[in-house]
Amino acid sequence: MIARVWRGATREEDAERYREYLDETGVKEARATPGNRGVLVLRGIAGGRVEFTFISFWDSMDAIRAFAGDDVERAVYYPEDRRYLLDLDPNVHHFEVVGGEMGPLSDVDRSAKV
Repeated sequence: MIARVWRGATREEDAERYREYLDETGVKEARATPGNRGVLVLRGIAGGRVEFTFISFWDSMDAIRAFAGDDVERAVYYPEDRRYLLDLDPNVHHFEVVGGEMGPLSDVDRSAKV
């Protein structure tokens, strides 16, 4: 399994709307792509910025290509990303998943704050 990791940041006042937008776009599209095994979206607040880490899990690089296109190292952006993100990092990182275990995430408490 391969983990695809992207990071981005918004202003604190845009964080909740961006999270919703991310669910409507990237999360939804990744989950609908054959070969996707799941998506995690992490959020942390630091210095008036809210940093997002988007981790998607894939069966293969071919499955990632179906989502991201031929240049798998390039980030996938959507029309409103420029409105919310402080910068658009063109790169993502891929990692081989070699261990670990998680329970179901369907009960994630979206109101929990760090």
